[in-house]
Amino acid sequence: MKYWNLKKINGSALDKTGLIPRSISKLFEKFKKELDPNAETEVLEEFKVSRYQTVTSVKYLLILFIIPILVNQVSKSFLFGPYINYLWNHHEHSIFLNESQEERAFAELQRFEEKLHFDILVGKIKNPSRVFIDNQITQRALEIAAEYTNESSTAIKNILADFLSGTIFLSLLIINKRQVSILKSFVNQLIYGLSDTAKAFLIILLTDMFVGFHSPHGWEIIIEVILRHFGLPESRDFIFVFISTFPVILDTIFKYWIFRYLNRISPSAVATYHNMNE
Repeated sequence: MKYWNLKKINGSALDKTGLIPRSISKLFEKFKKELDPNAETEVLEEFKVSRYQTVTSVKYLLILFIIPILVNQVSKSFLFGPYINYLWNHHEHSIFLNESQEERAFAELQRFEEKLHFDILVGKIKNPSRVFIDNQITQRALEIAAEYTNESSTAIKNILADFLSGTIFLSLLIINKRQVSILKSFVNQLIYGLSDTAKAFLIILLTDMFVGFHSPHGWEIIIEVILRHFGLPESRDFIFVFISTFPVILDTIFKYWIFRYLNRISPSAVATYHNMNE
């Protein structure tokens, strides 16, 4: 039964485009099905296949998302976490993993000193002694050191846990080839089943979001978060080079996909996209 379902799904996953437009060929197929005496049986079979495809795809998507996330959190908390914390607390180590952390820590301490000095000048802190000021600065410096020590150890945990969860994710894709094929068919039918206006809207939304005028600011934030997540130095030169090249490459891929595939499969969607984009 599963083999028949998979064969049926794969057969209807991607309709080959020929000289006759898809809309006309679908219209002829609709008339042919309506005149077929076994139409009711075929409709019932197609419904069963569609339901099987949807249920299998949703289950597999949940597995792809939930299992790697669970592995990531469990390994970070119970596998790598205790070991990294033990090494970090019982051996000499540097507080900072890179210069970016040092710059942020020194900037925080400097802001604290300036705020403390401001509070003294405006009278919020009256008659402070030099010992009191030094104690306040020392206490804040220790708090900052503890924060960045935790950030550094967390970055190492993130590297190990993300590597493990990424390996699990790839293993799920490689092992479950049948589910991957069904999921691809489900996504293709979902996308190509949209109206031309909806397709054009999604294309414009994605292109403006990732390669549009305001996208460099978003990419800058994303890269900074990723670098900080893995404890890597937040090099401004690297970030500027990335946001000046990667969106261009992504825009080229979008245009190639529109020209190579979407223009053959749904020319009216491309025409609608150009009209909406103008």
